[in-house]
Amino acid sequence: MLTQEQVLQHLRDWMEELFEIEPDDIQLDSNLYTDLDVDSIDAIDLVVKIKALTGKQVKPEDFKNVRTVEDVVKVIQAMSEQ
Repeated sequence: MLTQEQVLQHLRDWMEELFEIEPDDIQLDSNLYTDLDVDSIDAIDLVVKIKALTGKQVKPEDFKNVRTVEDVVKVIQAMSEQ
């Protein structure tokens, strides 16, 4: 299973690469939409990265309540356990 810190580091790398967000701005309590300006199209790019990392398809119901970076971390950790 991936640790919270490992997943957070992947997210920081992806968000810097995809959206040019400074890694230091990406904290567990950061809101994806209001703090980091991630929109629904950006979320699709993240889903592609998550699938590549976990080897599993992200279920829409797993992602529909995601609001913060910590929510994304928890989804990825749960997927990596399966």
